[in-house]
Amino acid sequence: MMRKQTRREMATEAIHAGEAHDISGAHIAPIYQTSTFTFPDMAAVEARAAGESDSYMYSRGGNPGRTALAAKLAALEGGGTEGISAEIFASGMAAITAALMGTAKTGDHIITQQVLYGSADHLISDVLTGFGVSNSRVAGLEPEVLRNELKQHPETTAVYLETPANPTMSVIDIAATAEIAHRAGAKVIVDNTFATPVLQRPLGMGADVVVHSTTKFINGHGTVIGGAVVSSDEVLMADEIASLIRFTGGVPSPFDCWLTNVGLKTLPLRMRQHCANGMDVAGFLEEHPAVAATAYPGLKSHPQHELAGRQMDGFGALIAFDLGSYEAAARFLERLELCSLAVSLGNVDTLIEHPASMTHAVVPPEERAASGITDGLIRISVGLEDAADIISDLDQALGT
Repeated sequence: MMRKQTRREMATEAIHAGEAHDISGAHIAPIYQTSTFTFPDMAAVEARAAGESDSYMYSRGGNPGRTALAAKLAALEGGGTEGISAEIFASGMAAITAALMGTAKTGDHIITQQVLYGSADHLISDVLTGFGVSNSRVAGLEPEVLRNELKQHPETTAVYLETPANPTMSVIDIAATAEIAHRAGAKVIVDNTFATPVLQRPLGMGADVVVHSTTKFINGHGTVIGGAVVSSDEVLMADEIASLIRFTGGVPSPFDCWLTNVGLKTLPLRMRQHCANGMDVAGFLEEHPAVAATAYPGLKSHPQHELAGRQMDGFGALIAFDLGSYEAAARFLERLELCSLAVSLGNVDTLIEHPASMTHAVVPPEERAASGITDGLIRISVGLEDAADIISDLDQALGT
């Protein structure tokens, strides 16, 4: 007798997890483009109110397409582990906001690494402080410094991190951070957007919550704005984080959930090629005489290369490189032909941006400098074009 397989591989889960086929027999699940759902009678209403039915009522509270996408992301981030839940939001920032609001209230403290995505930086430094949530920074979340910071702030309820970091590509030790934070009674929230669950699964390393901008690699085609929160803490998700989508209204449209689900099915395949191209491009940039410095976790010159090799299943598509000055960076960006000058990342095509004047313009100059974001720094999201063509475009743009 053939043994029933209990755990499927990621490429299989990316296609099949969470899929729901309705009575029409449609192979691809339909888009439930509706604001509200009907009930056959008051008995059905009463059953839902009593918690005896999980039927849908209003798309702000739930929609079949959103449920399917959440189940797929929970399966990928959980790696087959039971008890993982997810919620889908209208943007990555809505997801980050819900994760932080769900773990930090008035009088609480958040500790983060020094360098963060510009909008997340602004949220923590300027928005949440207005609601009585304080914060402090620890460069690289270096263990001994983090321990001391937690002692200085016993009111800390959340340690928030990105790894690899946006845009410097520094890498944080998730397992070590989780162990230290948990001893102090704090939750750990990891932005896994750059790595995706294909390359890195923070929940398995001790993190409590994972956030994504599904706009990026999860969708992969630049067609939607979206976000997700995934957690192994069922109580935290049910009582604090997931409920915020109902009461703050950061709800994705059914069409956006459908597009994201379709894109997600090819994520494992896409990430393999993103990684291969990323390594080729990083090697080229590291050797080019016009490039002052190149940061890519896959390079042996990266300060956390060994950690990235242990923690990740591949090094991704994001590279940071410094041309030494704003003038040199601007000249290079204006000469690009194949690669697009644009914010965002994770698309099938190559996107390049200037963090100091684009994604991180909201961060004060002195804080950018402290985070290693110089005026000559450029971030590239390597796409799925032939690597030789990407390198050729970079080479001609770097030429004198």
